[in-house]
Amino acid sequence: MTTTASTPQTTQTAAALAEHREQTLGAILSATTSAVGEDPTRAAVQFSASGTATGSVATDVRTRQHTFVVDEPASLGGDDSATNPVEYALGALIGCQVVTYRFWATRLGIQLEDVQIEAVGDLDVRGFFGLEEGVRPGFGEIRLDVRLTGPESAERYAELHRAVDEHCPVLDLFTGTTPVTTRVTSAPA
Repeated sequence: MTTTASTPQTTQTAAALAEHREQTLGAILSATTSAVGEDPTRAAVQFSASGTATGSVATDVRTRQHTFVVDEPASLGGDDSATNPVEYALGALIGCQVVTYRFWATRLGIQLEDVQIEAVGDLDVRGFFGLEEGVRPGFGEIRLDVRLTGPESAERYAELHRAVDEHCPVLDLFTGTTPVTTRVTSAPA
């Protein structure tokens, strides 16, 4: 695990943030465990997003009260106005990993000061463009470089890593099979 030099003020701020985070996540874990224990149907949640095509190949996406744009670089027909779909997928994996590390560190009583993650995905565009039969259109492989900072032993962080791999929803999307049902409707232009 790595450590970084810090000033006393930075250390106090980081410590206060860590304490607040531990309290908040602990309360969420406790409330969720209690609610689901009383009524298992409370465990089922649903997320949704909607999008509208804009520009060359871009999409304006809405989720809850948030909006963002998805686009492609010029080499893939886009205007390069935003992150592309597979980069968002890598970002979603990183974000979900961070959330899962934080929650499971709290659940396992493991002190975790910082999490930094880099993701690299290998994609062969022959699959997307249909240039060669049998070439997968999605990532062939993704590599994560996870750096955990804190006072725990390597064994405790390995325990945390196993829990994260077992419970990260977006990692499950990449490694498992999720059924997708598509309904297409058309309307006159």
